[in-house]
Amino acid sequence: MRIGIIGYGEVGTIFAAGLKQSVNSISAWDTKFFSPNQSIEQRKHAESNQVYLCQSIQELAQRADIIFSMVTASNTLAVAQAAAEAIAAGVIFIDLNSASPKTKQQAALCIETAGGSYVEAGVMTSVPPYGIRVPILLGGARSVELSAVLNNLGMDTKSVAADIGNASAIKMCRSVMIKGLEALVIESFTTARHYGVEQHMIATLKETFPSINWEQQSAYFFSRVAQHGKRRAEEMREVANTVNEAGFAPLMAAAIAEKDDWMAQHKQAGTFDAIAAGADWQEFADRLIANNRVGLDSK
Repeated sequence: MRIGIIGYGEVGTIFAAGLKQSVNSISAWDTKFFSPNQSIEQRKHAESNQVYLCQSIQELAQRADIIFSMVTASNTLAVAQAAAEAIAAGVIFIDLNSASPKTKQQAALCIETAGGSYVEAGVMTSVPPYGIRVPILLGGARSVELSAVLNNLGMDTKSVAADIGNASAIKMCRSVMIKGLEALVIESFTTARHYGVEQHMIATLKETFPSINWEQQSAYFFSRVAQHGKRRAEEMREVANTVNEAGFAPLMAAAIAEKDDWMAQHKQAGTFDAIAAGADWQEFADRLIANNRVGLDSK
């Protein structure tokens, strides 16, 4: 079995390391391979895991029996279109990207018109804690067959529908809740920290939701959004498209995307530079508060 990975970022590198012992070969392609300032760590990881670096998506499509697409939400359709130019008959294209049902259906049409087999995948939680065992929902005509293959490789997948769009809808609707909770925590906790009332506020949350470790969960939320705000914003715009496709106004999804963008802008501005791994939420909040005060003072 030959595996191809499009998008050799956090998820792509985790999958490569987790699958390398179970398959014949792994090939990868990423736009960062051609950026000297960004590709060093990715190339080192590829070399240490015997991953062949392709020069194009088309080259990768010719070297794989199963292709994993793991790019940003906004590139979902473009990547499927590029892979369709060279995909061989019967090759399975697994779309793990966070995109709306309509976008997944358009991507499926590209792949299947070219002779490939499209399977959508909804990754149901953050990948790093689970590795390749992260729970994944699959959809598509070959999703049952593929689920058995992937689970034999050590993954945790489940087919939920033969139609394209269902797995994506589950993922997108869940993201309204999960990404929404992240955004709410960041806004609520940072504001409470500004007023010096965070301990009182958290105490009331513990009374209402005693099963949640708010200090630990909030630290995780802050760190993940600080690191991946741009990617989360793109996903939430696809979530907004999902809500809109259902005929509803995506008021909450659009607001969450805006909050994630705001965090991404802070990251780009250096607000979170040198924050150590495992830092508590207060460190992130203090950086945001300090940055805000500088902005207010300069007006």
